[in-house]
Amino acid sequence: MSNGVNSNQVKIFDTTLRDGEQALPASLSVKEKLKIALALERLGVDIIEAGFPVSSPGDFKSVQTIAREIKNATVCGLARALAKDIDACGESLKVAEQFRIHTFIATSDIHVNTKLRKSQDEVVEMAVQAVKHARRYTDDVEFSCEDAGRTHIDYLCRMVEAAINAGATTVNIPDTVGYTTPTEFGGIIQNLFNRVPNIDKAIISVHCHNDLGLAVANSLAAVEQGARQVEATINGLGERAGNCSLEEIAMILQTRHAKLGFHTNIKSEEISRTSKLVSNLCNMPVQANKAIVGANAFSHSSGIHQDGVLKGSNTYEIMTPESVGINKNNLNLTSRSGRHVIKHRLFELGYKETDFDLETIYDSFVKLADKKGQVFDYDLEALLFFSQTKQEDEHYKLMYLQANSGKQIIPSATVRMLVGDKEITESATGNGPVDAAYNAITKVVGHNQVEIVDFKLDSKGKGANALAQVSVVAEYNGRRFNGIGLATDIVEAGVKALIYVLNNTHLADQIDQQKEQVKIAGV
Repeated sequence: MSNGVNSNQVKIFDTTLRDGEQALPASLSVKEKLKIALALERLGVDIIEAGFPVSSPGDFKSVQTIAREIKNATVCGLARALAKDIDACGESLKVAEQFRIHTFIATSDIHVNTKLRKSQDEVVEMAVQAVKHARRYTDDVEFSCEDAGRTHIDYLCRMVEAAINAGATTVNIPDTVGYTTPTEFGGIIQNLFNRVPNIDKAIISVHCHNDLGLAVANSLAAVEQGARQVEATINGLGERAGNCSLEEIAMILQTRHAKLGFHTNIKSEEISRTSKLVSNLCNMPVQANKAIVGANAFSHSSGIHQDGVLKGSNTYEIMTPESVGINKNNLNLTSRSGRHVIKHRLFELGYKETDFDLETIYDSFVKLADKKGQVFDYDLEALLFFSQTKQEDEHYKLMYLQANSGKQIIPSATVRMLVGDKEITESATGNGPVDAAYNAITKVVGHNQVEIVDFKLDSKGKGANALAQVSVVAEYNGRRFNGIGLATDIVEAGVKALIYVLNNTHLADQIDQQKEQVKIAGV
């Protein structure tokens, strides 16, 4: 095994579904996680950390499902340095064509003494045993020294050497709390290469957090000192201030290849699409001035800048929008546009025939075109996204909605819904049209156990005719669920988002009932 230090390739290890998901307002469903995993595979990610299998039955199932479906990337599961964690990883991942077990233990004095309350020798022994146990399942084992950024270099060198001797083929050096500076963190990596005698037997990886806004800079400094794997997340999602942003580190290495000399397997033209998918499914909007994927990343407001870009795009753009999958051509379509036009436009936007069902998209397109008159590329992509997130088990369906509000009238709403095979109509008032509609839906459902804890409104498109997207987070039986809805009308979008949540809670209830029946049968 070689540490790859003489190679120009930097592996990209994506932890959006593990570290990124830990920071979300609500957990993702198995279907949503699989959708993100497939997008990451298409993006060209080398390793996908799919979750923490021992943490819950849901996470175990998600990791197992992703492991079964992913073919072109290594699927990874996280485990503490405990046999039960590693066994859960092995069981969930064994269906994969290629998989990795990632085990970790803290190494800094503050963690060893305060959290683990063990001696350094005991921690080294736990790490060694964990790596050896993981090797029973696979030859691809990664070991992480949690809080390496604050670990004394002598002990860190000792731990890295022991992990490699035990069989770790990748050793990860995390700046867990985002404490170090680039010079400091690069120095840690340099020290390891100078002092660890067996370091040529493993790939050195880095996992940097962004508490001081230095995650990408620290990761780049580590690569320059010999690290050949970077752990990152889409849109920089993650605990606290987040992780190293995958799109940023990938585009730095691509844009500055002449200077740095490194490359990745990332297909940069897939970046924008993947970013949007993760943002929508995770209910985590991307800030407008975010590098690479923000709404303003390729916008120019200054007259001097605009004039320069018109004369030559490279005057103020160091990369093109097209290089990250942003198409500037917004073709407007009407209800007279046929199926072949829609199909052709989706192809031009970079989608493949397997990415969409033409009949479903076309039906939604015609309805939208009748309401808006003109449909633009961003509308079409929004329709595509929502067709992909359509729930298979729709216990609750919206059949009819009417909402009334105004300056001198009490807001009211009437909804007609299909609940199973029964049609129910209810009306209610509220402190606004959305609240009135939600009160009417509560009557239809017959309980008010779903509590809305967050409600976000976003526009998909430009101007007054933009589509409204509503994202809600709701609490039900101690768990949180995401809901999303898209419509030309804000009230309708909000209602669709709530119904999305209700269908997920219904599915969760069914799963719980099945578990209970299995328990009873077992007794």
